[in-house]
Amino acid sequence: MASEDRTAALHKNHSIILEDRKQMTLTGVRDVAAFDELKIRLDTVLGELTVKGSELHIDDFSVETGELNLKGTVDSLQYAESRQPEGGFFSRLFK
Repeated sequence: MASEDRTAALHKNHSIILEDRKQMTLTGVRDVAAFDELKIRLDTVLGELTVKGSELHIDDFSVETGELNLKGTVDSLQYAESRQPEGGFFSRLFK
């Protein structure tokens, strides 16, 4: 269980290091939702992050640590809040 606690703790923090708009390292990444050479959509601990640019390429992604490395020309970063359903199970069921 110690490794599970450590993994959970690593996924709570989110940081971005962007070097010369050509190389980026992110932490706190939960999943890669979609990607191509122009856009990468990531699920992070702070919501959905969309990275737009050109020649984007994911070099490495570790689900265990939540760290992702990518290369390419980064033009923009945009966050969207994580969408959580309103109400509980029964309120969604009886809408």
